[in-house]
Amino acid sequence: MIDFKGLEVWFVTGSQHLYGEAVLKKVAEHSQEMAQGMVKSGKLPLKVLFKPVVTTPDAITELCRDANKARNCVGIITWMHTFSPAKMWIAGLNALRKPFVHLHTQYHRDLPWSEIDMDFMNLNQSAHGDREFGFIGSRMRLNRKVIVGFWQDEDVLLSLATWMRAACAWHDAQGARIARFGDNMRDVAVTEGDKVEAQIQLGYSVNGYGVGDLVKSVSVVVDSEIDRLVAEYDDSYTVAKSLRSDGCQRGSLREAARIELGLRTFLENGGFKAFTTTFEDLCGLAQLPGLAVQRLMLEGYGFGAEGDWKTAALVRAMKVMGSGLDGGTSFMEDYTYDLNKENPKVLGAHMLEVCASIAGSKPSLEIHPLSIGGKDAPARLVFTVPSGPAVNATLLDMGNRFRMVVNEVDVIQPEKPLSKLPVASAVWIPRPNLKVAAAGWILAGGAHHTGFSQSVTIGMLEDFAEIAGLEFLVIGEETNLSEFKKELRWNDLYYHLSKGLLS
Repeated sequence: MIDFKGLEVWFVTGSQHLYGEAVLKKVAEHSQEMAQGMVKSGKLPLKVLFKPVVTTPDAITELCRDANKARNCVGIITWMHTFSPAKMWIAGLNALRKPFVHLHTQYHRDLPWSEIDMDFMNLNQSAHGDREFGFIGSRMRLNRKVIVGFWQDEDVLLSLATWMRAACAWHDAQGARIARFGDNMRDVAVTEGDKVEAQIQLGYSVNGYGVGDLVKSVSVVVDSEIDRLVAEYDDSYTVAKSLRSDGCQRGSLREAARIELGLRTFLENGGFKAFTTTFEDLCGLAQLPGLAVQRLMLEGYGFGAEGDWKTAALVRAMKVMGSGLDGGTSFMEDYTYDLNKENPKVLGAHMLEVCASIAGSKPSLEIHPLSIGGKDAPARLVFTVPSGPAVNATLLDMGNRFRMVVNEVDVIQPEKPLSKLPVASAVWIPRPNLKVAAAGWILAGGAHHTGFSQSVTIGMLEDFAEIAGLEFLVIGEETNLSEFKKELRWNDLYYHLSKGLLS
């Protein structure tokens, strides 16, 4: 469902006519070679498309407008090979609606010390040409990433790749639709938010539907399609005895398949990229969608439980960022703690909806009661998550801005088998430790729902937050609570005053 094929970034080089046609020809040759070299490196997830060198205000403005209109362009890389007077860029940057990254590099790695003359100096002026461009970006208060280093170096290419993945997530969100079945549940605060402001700032719309609308889609599913899907379950998972073809609860598995098929059809017909559910009122659904949600997330859909549309959108963005990388991304919840003095840790899970992209082994397909809500027992996939580093991220509506909080964690294996836990789960130690991480998370207002990923990095999330204009907070190995509280206070002041500062 998520494919970067066909997507591209434009490599845009600035110069001016002062230096003559011979220099401009050489600038174009170097720029084209660099764009092609980046692609050939195999380090980048997207095609880098060389664009003709821009040397006038009109050319810059036209290029920026063309980028806005180009459906496959997710953003632009800017670089000043020579000195490009930044007043030329004002109209274009004002018009630009795509994210851009400022690559501060130069064509050559090493200086040819004994051969340097004024021709060389006139051609290779990135050291101060990029500073001129950097000034206008700062003067215009433009969100952008700055990458410094030689364009062939692995760390530079990795930084570009990270930004590209964030730009793809932003590109994917523009015009995206999220289906919200039912409303917010049981007076929960953090899952609410300003959907209109989210559409203005983040580009996606949240569309409300009654659970009855989903029931209609589920009710028209035909038995032959259920037969096909249940056979797929049998082939894909370790199926519990009661759910097998001769099992006493096979009918419940068929009902889970019916819900998956109906939900899938609803999402496909509506062009949705993410969705939320509720278990407060199933309105004719025989069971809460569990297996269906897990499998749809595996295909790339974002999801948030209990009407949590912000987490649904965030999980989708993280799915896009991590597409094709090792590891996976899932909706998650910090459920309960092990407060062992030596090594306190978190058991993460949810009632049902954890994506199998993070499974460490072949999932088990089981059926168990929910134990709350008085609903029929739903089918679900049960598994644990492999050890390794991961991130938990949350998106919050703070009233005057959206805030993203990210905690670096280390997934470990349970100390003992979770033989009675009937849901997918992960165990992790938050960085720097549970006490600091949990206190910081709570002070920042972090939600209990998160996007959990072993493929997405802090850098990707930071770049996405930069593009989207989100407040961004990290809780990690170096976090100190005293300093973190100061950061929260400073941010509150900044966002209170920022409209005046930016005018």
